[in-house]
Amino acid sequence: MTMPDSDRLPLSRIRPDVQAMHAYVVQNSQGMVKLDAMENPHRLSAELQAELGQRLGAVALNRYPGSRINDLIEALKRYVALLEGYALMLGNGSDELISLLALACAVPPSPANDQKKAVVLAPEPGFVMYAMSAQLQGLDYVGVPLTADFELDLPAMLAAIVQHRPAITYLAYPNNPSANLWADDAMEAVIAAAGAQGGLVVIDEAYQPFAARSYLDRLTRHPHVLLLRTLSKFGLAGVRLGYLMGPQALIAQLDKVRPPYNVSVLNAEAALFALEHEEVFRAQALDIIAQRALLLEALANLPCAQVFPSQANMILLRVPDAQKTFDGMKARGVLIKNVSKMHALLNNCLRLTVGTAPENRQMLAALETSL
Repeated sequence: MTMPDSDRLPLSRIRPDVQAMHAYVVQNSQGMVKLDAMENPHRLSAELQAELGQRLGAVALNRYPGSRINDLIEALKRYVALLEGYALMLGNGSDELISLLALACAVPPSPANDQKKAVVLAPEPGFVMYAMSAQLQGLDYVGVPLTADFELDLPAMLAAIVQHRPAITYLAYPNNPSANLWADDAMEAVIAAAGAQGGLVVIDEAYQPFAARSYLDRLTRHPHVLLLRTLSKFGLAGVRLGYLMGPQALIAQLDKVRPPYNVSVLNAEAALFALEHEEVFRAQALDIIAQRALLLEALANLPCAQVFPSQANMILLRVPDAQKTFDGMKARGVLIKNVSKMHALLNNCLRLTVGTAPENRQMLAALETSL
């Protein structure tokens, strides 16, 4: 079998900006203590694995997803206690929902009304998919740097909102990779300013199971606010299930750009199973929160490292030499995330996922030795 001649491939048909992009790279974690991707480290018990296996084995794989998807939507509504007048749509992970939001808001420029390209705005450093989805869907992206201690720079955010009039403003709550919750007064000021410009605000609560606060009980304050969540951090990263909540009229419009059957019957059944055993995953989250507290205390005692507060299942740490420390830990069988090149504010920063107690002990030992 001969390989195609790369000189004759129709690469000119691929968008130049796509060709210039770097693909999202997943680190090879084989044989490692995997603490690089904010995953729940706990697996299901053997009994629950067997029960889930039976459930999945009985799914009608020969049929397109049907009423079971509606069952999942209703189960999630009950799980979050969604209020009357609000609706929920599903995505193949929150990544797909972020892309669909950009697609729905990608209003093309119009000379008739002097309209420019639609804009997505977010604080930085933040989740990379906000910028990537904007670029791929033809929107402009504006990143507003956080303060040195990773808080919202409120004057800069408000000025950027007035200048760019964003169609979508993202507020990750807690933020990734800094793991902190924004101050309530700053959040409200940004939300109000974006609404005054006619834009949507999407509050991304991917790490809500580990946070002291949620915006859910404040969702009714503003008709232009949507709440984005995922079951990945709940404990189902492999299932790929995200959900977006907001006023029915908004969700109805956004749902029009969702591909039909975007959530598989297997994903839906696994998610329903998890929600039926919510107490198991709640106990796992409580264990992760307890382990986080122990890690924060231990990291604070390291003489040459700066640890930042966390309301997520990750911890941001600044060390003298991030690459050297990352390499040292990897050589000792512990995989974390070197985020030091993502943004200037993250200079020499590492992101550590909170694992099980044995994993965390191994991580701390590798970190101390590597420092």
